[in-house]
Amino acid sequence: MTGSCGAFAYPFRILIWHEIVNDRVCGRPLAITYCPLCNTAMVFDRRVAGRELEFGTTGRLRKSDLVMYDRQTETFWQQFTGQALVGALNGRRLAVVPARIESFAAFKARRPDGKVLAPPPTGGRAYGRNPYVGYDRAPTPFMFRGDLPAGIEPMARVVRVGDRAWALELVRRKRRLITADGLVIEWREGQNSALDKDRISEGRDIGNVTVTRKGQDVPYSVDFAFAFNAFFPKSRIVK
Repeated sequence: MTGSCGAFAYPFRILIWHEIVNDRVCGRPLAITYCPLCNTAMVFDRRVAGRELEFGTTGRLRKSDLVMYDRQTETFWQQFTGQALVGALNGRRLAVVPARIESFAAFKARRPDGKVLAPPPTGGRAYGRNPYVGYDRAPTPFMFRGDLPAGIEPMARVVRVGDRAWALELVRRKRRLITADGLVIEWREGQNSALDKDRISEGRDIGNVTVTRKGQDVPYSVDFAFAFNAFFPKSRIVK
């Protein structure tokens, strides 16, 4: 993430264990989230209806996706969409903040002055290890019960912007796509899958994706196809 006050990185080696980081970037309260089962990384503004919220995990899943809650009202929130599901803030939606999903090497090259979230010096989890070994090579998602997408493998990655999606394989093959409404979707090599090998650093290269419009970052995520289909069943994945 970048702003006028600097650049900040939140490694998958930490997010894969904790799933949510509540932070303040350039004075803006943010929730940096990651659902390993859907491979969905999203950053949200924690301010809703004039209140600043702090988020935690409920331990529940909906359509295989992380269900969050805020500690102020105990409203349940869908991580994939940022929408409140039940509680005092039901019907509200969190504002999505643009953030790049990229390797540490790409981040360091782009912003050598950037700051990186580090794990605690002692104790904690097995940071750097993947508790879902081989998950993104499985034929189907093991925690999902629902319809699977047609014409694409359920565990294939897709680049999502709002309710639109493009197969990552298409973006990788073209390396640069420009949509009719001005989105520029680009791929370059150099990022390991966090859900492949036992050690994240040894995962296969799935590449870095950026999505911009007129040179400005646009909010996006790189999800598994089954998850996109679960939340947007009427939307077509461009293959």
